[in-house]
Amino acid sequence: MLENWVVVPTCLPLVRRRCHACSSERFRASGNFRVNANHKLIDAWLLALCIACGDTTKLTVLDRRNVRSIRPELLDRLHDNDSGLTAELLQDPGVQRRNRITLDWTNAWRLDTGGSVRLDREAIDVSVRFAERIPARPVRLIAEGFGLSRAEVERLIDEGKLVSGVRLCGKLSGDFTFTFKR
Repeated sequence: MLENWVVVPTCLPLVRRRCHACSSERFRASGNFRVNANHKLIDAWLLALCIACGDTTKLTVLDRRNVRSIRPELLDRLHDNDSGLTAELLQDPGVQRRNRITLDWTNAWRLDTGGSVRLDREAIDVSVRFAERIPARPVRLIAEGFGLSRAEVERLIDEGKLVSGVRLCGKLSGDFTFTFKR
């Protein structure tokens, strides 16, 4: 019997970046964009607010790009402060690298198991799918999904009762499957 679990975001992640005003390291994406055009060139930023002092920082989305090279749909979404675009841009590795930021997914996701999982079967195959690239520890997901402690999950891995084609230690942000044997 195959169980399907999904890791889904519940809100936007926090942005890790040092605040120039108060030295905090967490910002909340406001969902607002600032767009500035100078003749044929355009700049666009995603605005983020420091969670400690409320200071605003700009995350570069477009930098001195020719207006004609930008898709009209993207410009419309920037002008409309599209919240879906905010989520897409925060996940974009290019935007993260350009702005030297990382994302903090703490308390910003949940595991949807589709109901209670019965542990009375001989073997349970579980497919874990990520709705977004959310880094999570498989041990934590398995513990939460089965209602076990993380230490108990690690013991089951050591005993060979939890097997997978991927390493279950560390963090993953891609889909994986595992088998739980009684």
